[in-house]
Amino acid sequence: MAFAAILVTMATRTPLSRLFTVLLAGVLAGLVLAVAALPGNLLLGFAAKAALGEYAALPDALRTPATPQRSYLYANDGKTLITTFYDVNRSDVTLAEIAPVMRQAIVAAEDRRFYDHGGVDLRGMLRAVVTNVTSGDAEQGGSTLTMQYVRNVLKTDPSRTAEQRAAATETTIGRKLQEIRYANALEQRLSKDEILNRYLNIAYFGSGAYGIAAASQRYFSKPPAELTLTEAALLAGLVQAPEAYSPIDGDADAALVRRAYVLDSMAATGAITAEQAARAKAEELVLNPSAQANGCVAANVQDGAGFFCDYLHRWWLAQPEFGDTVAEREQALRRGGYTVVTTLDPQVQATAQRQATDVYGYDNPRALPIAAVEPGTGRILAMAVNRHYSLDANPDGQVNYPNTVNPLISGGGSAAGYQAGSTFKLFTLLAALESGRPLATGFDAPSRLPTRYAAGDDDSSCDGRWCPANANPQWMDGYRMMWDGFGRSVNTYFVWLAEQVGQDKVVEMAQRLGITFRAEADARFAENDAANWGAFGLGVAATTPLDLANAYATVAAEGTYCSPVPVLSVTASDGQRLPVGDPSCRQVLDPDVARAATDAARCPVGQQSAFGQCNGGTATAVDRILDGRPVAGKTGSADQGVTSSFVGFTPQVAVAGIAANPDDPTDPVGAVGARVIEAVARTIVTAVDGQPAESFTAPSRALVGDPRRPVERTPATERRSPDDRLSDLRRWLQNRS
Repeated sequence: MAFAAILVTMATRTPLSRLFTVLLAGVLAGLVLAVAALPGNLLLGFAAKAALGEYAALPDALRTPATPQRSYLYANDGKTLITTFYDVNRSDVTLAEIAPVMRQAIVAAEDRRFYDHGGVDLRGMLRAVVTNVTSGDAEQGGSTLTMQYVRNVLKTDPSRTAEQRAAATETTIGRKLQEIRYANALEQRLSKDEILNRYLNIAYFGSGAYGIAAASQRYFSKPPAELTLTEAALLAGLVQAPEAYSPIDGDADAALVRRAYVLDSMAATGAITAEQAARAKAEELVLNPSAQANGCVAANVQDGAGFFCDYLHRWWLAQPEFGDTVAEREQALRRGGYTVVTTLDPQVQATAQRQATDVYGYDNPRALPIAAVEPGTGRILAMAVNRHYSLDANPDGQVNYPNTVNPLISGGGSAAGYQAGSTFKLFTLLAALESGRPLATGFDAPSRLPTRYAAGDDDSSCDGRWCPANANPQWMDGYRMMWDGFGRSVNTYFVWLAEQVGQDKVVEMAQRLGITFRAEADARFAENDAANWGAFGLGVAATTPLDLANAYATVAAEGTYCSPVPVLSVTASDGQRLPVGDPSCRQVLDPDVARAATDAARCPVGQQSAFGQCNGGTATAVDRILDGRPVAGKTGSADQGVTSSFVGFTPQVAVAGIAANPDDPTDPVGAVGARVIEAVARTIVTAVDGQPAESFTAPSRALVGDPRRPVERTPATERRSPDDRLSDLRRWLQNRS
């Protein structure tokens, strides 16, 4: 508030205060005239001498501005904007990035003598004092742009307390004298253009826009370098009363009146001619407003990037580089002005989102969450699901659709994940290979296999013992090795193999590859009774597409596990790159073990192992979709068809999808297995587009073994009758993987 406004406020209180104000105004006017009459060099000498000590005593925010700025999240191309985070919608730009007409407009509107005074305009202050006290209203202000800049910095400085920020706008003579002193000190150290640049970057323009960059986007959807004369005049007119004059949230007619004032002022300063001012005043108000995205609910809704954004947000809050506490890290994201280049690939994300919504619509209670990860880095390329990441209310009775902010793809909170069925056979395969058993390990797999584990409450019991069955006995039963046991997804082969290795070793292998047990019952089983978790290798534990994709990515990277990471780089507002986002990897498998597992995983997708041992697969369409490109993977489905899964990988990408009902784990997903397979495969196609077709490295002979080794037989009592086999076939047709 200017001196004149302070005097008007005082004058409106009591007759005595009005008399005092008139006398004070006279004294001030005399003082101003006396100071103005001093020789110019003498006056400048006094000012310079006073300012030398004052500059060092300035608050840090005035010497080195730390104004809050929004942070930007981009896709991995560094260009595609995902969203922004902010408490205050502003972003700094250089003076060269601001149209000259905008600079001229703000000077004409707020401080015509800006380039002539030394931070305090004595002549303007005198004029304002006399005019305002005489009229009894604050019609004119005596604050210069420099003084306004000081006030704006002090009232928004995040390092100051709330009381200190409030004091920056108090209606007191003391506060005004401090403002003058600070302004004078700044003028001795900063050029006029630098002060003008700082002012334009902090001024409030209404409708939530702080700084000229945010204002230009908010009102006209363009950068400030492209502002026209009428647009610049409109924005310059807003700073006097931003909320009242805003043509979006306030009074559009008042905004036009103010625009006309600015145009006339520009003509008076010589920035434009009177004719240009007249033509500009005659132009209609034309806006092209755009709201600045804020947070994950605004994240590129078309391609469903909100769930990826949510994962990144949670990752950010766990990084100590952004602050000692979660609250400090949140504030850093919303006020620090960071540029975050994420790992999200726009093309892969768009394909995954399209594939997920092709299988199930947004209004379907069933969901197909899909995740894509880069082997060897852990970089997340896509996270898609047929849901809107939104806080909007759902129709009655609909919990997680079509709107939700639950992390359905990555897990967390109440989202524990979904049973992924036979995709977990990979962990039995790896544990067996690591124990020294070769790919050629053979077993005559029966239709049902009695085990030492106690039976549950379902129909998988043989005399009180758990007795798993093959879903398609005619196609699955018989002598199997790891290649065709994996390719045909033979339950009894893998349950037998896990018994030879030890279920605790299988559980530990899954955890080593990043499978997290978010469901309380799963975590308790893994910690206390893993050796007796007989069904674990058939995928009864809940998992997520992100965990599953990353586990398979570890195999694709020949045993190198990398923690999932959502960023490529984080750059602070000063251009300094922070030491976060680099891949965090470690070798968790012998490379030869991983290569052997990959060789077996060629069988399910309709390709051939390096040793010619594949003879059937559950996802043979993948080979056709990828046009023969080297690929591996595994299908899976849970009991009663409540989920359907597929994971596929090449050396460059691993993609997982799990169809399930997030709200009802007993709800069958329907006959969507083939569509889930296709959704994942087509996402892989997009991810590897333009990249060379890399081949997998064959394992050593030590982990291959001799496919002609003797068969390990099971007792005849464990064989099943033709009727039993027919029943198993009917069940397979209902619950096929």
